Amino acid sequence: MTDVHDRQTRSRNMAAIKSRNTKPELLVRKELHRRGLRYSLRNKLLPGRPDLVLTKYRVAVFVHGCFWHKHNCRYFKLPQTNTQFWFNKITLNTERDDEVIQQIMSLGYRVLVIWECAFKGANKEKLDAALRNAIEWVKSKDSNLNLLIIPN
Repeated sequence: MTDVHDRQTRSRNMAAIKSRNTKPELLVRKELHRRGLRYSLRNKLLPGRPDLVLTKYRVAVFVHGCFWHKHNCRYFKLPQTNTQFWFNKITLNTERDDEVIQQIMSLGYRVLVIWECAFKGANKEKLDAALRNAIEWVKSKDSNLNLLIIPN
């Protein structure tokens, strides 16, 4: 199947996709702040520059897009044009994600990964419950559980 856009239009569309201050990231930031949790943005001292870092709780937060980070949900679909390019790019992204998470945990931080699909099509109650669970996990300082993924 061919692309519905010409090359120039597709290039413009892809260039417009933001990597920071995305809607899901802003929702997470707003909720954390509302609940009294303070954070820094894209801490350069940690590998992979996590979207948020809650230094007090030693937690790094990544808000991942389902397409770019290959989440196994209905929002990820490998493009049918230039498939090999996209497969390689997304595979490298996921490998880098795994490596960065391991590096951050080896520094004594816990990692929270929140997937974009937790926000898409979710009713307010489901979203509130997911964020409430994440915040409880952050505040618990449970060192036995170093990685929390929402939705699981």
